[in-house]
Amino acid sequence: MLPLFAVALSLLPLALSISRPPPQYIFSNPPQYKIPTIHESAVLARRMLNLSSIGTLSTVFPASYGSSRPIPQEEGPALSDFYTEDAFSAQPQDLAGSPIGLMEYYAACDPHPSNPTVLAVSIATYIRNARSGSNVSLSLRWHAPSPVPYSPDPYLYSPANMPRFSLQGYIEAIPENEVEEYEIQKCFLERHEEVIWTPGNDIHESWWGRIIVEGIYWFGGFGDRARIGWIPVDEWMSVTDEEIGKARLVGEEGFHQPLLVSQAGEEEEL
Repeated sequence: MLPLFAVALSLLPLALSISRPPPQYIFSNPPQYKIPTIHESAVLARRMLNLSSIGTLSTVFPASYGSSRPIPQEEGPALSDFYTEDAFSAQPQDLAGSPIGLMEYYAACDPHPSNPTVLAVSIATYIRNARSGSNVSLSLRWHAPSPVPYSPDPYLYSPANMPRFSLQGYIEAIPENEVEEYEIQKCFLERHEEVIWTPGNDIHESWWGRIIVEGIYWFGGFGDRARIGWIPVDEWMSVTDEEIGKARLVGEEGFHQPLLVSQAGEEEEL
């Protein structure tokens, strides 16, 4: 007769197979929620861009620093006017191809609020990398306001269900006439009032730039209730201020929880 412990071990696989959901449920997204459209997702992303002002800006280290790709610009300052090498002599030599992402300030300013404005400090790593050919990405994630309203859905406020996205593109200098006409510095300081390293300061040489968005990767939340994938640039740019103002993100006052789609095709709020 087998010992009791051995019998228990022999039954363990059976118990696990009974309690574990079938693979087709784990790896698929049952169509029980109404998935937002691409445009609706673009509106939510643009609202996030407007409400936030801090993101993770990422670039890739070059094999060597140089001017293989000057910052695209019209009338903006030449990066070589600000660039020096002395402060970076201790940098490791084997970083080529390695990505680096650090917190950076930004603001959604006119005349192109869909292309985030940045205060470019010339000695910043991302500027040095961009000058040497790297594209940039700006990544944002949504944090639901606290305290959040009650929800019967235990996963609604899970960090894994919070929307986030990444903007892919490059940096260009904002022409001086545009900086003055659209009061870029005033717009930026309204979001970052503690900033004192604006152009002309005595701390760092800096200038106003913007991220020209060439791609938007959106991760709206769990795939059974949110859209995940690329948003076309024209869809991103076509979002209106009115749409942004009416949209609500998870946890905001007026946010409507995802709609369940019944077998009859009718929609009902969760």
